[in-house]
Amino acid sequence: MEQQSALSTIESDIAYLETRIDDLVQVCAKLTEENESLKDQQLNLVSERAKLIEKNEMARARIEDILNRLRGMERSA
Repeated sequence: MEQQSALSTIESDIAYLETRIDDLVQVCAKLTEENESLKDQQLNLVSERAKLIEKNEMARARIEDILNRLRGMERSA
């Protein structure tokens, strides 16, 4: 009888461990998917930042050009 009780306890423990392992596998898969998504977001943000920096530099150059032309017009007048 004690042997059967011990076997039942072991089987119960094994079933619990299997459930926990399945849960951990699901969590790992979810984290892997989330990690990939975050990597994609980071790449997109880095690309967007680079484009914004380029636009900012272009705007700065255009403003400097306009200011230089205005200064030239003031000197001519």
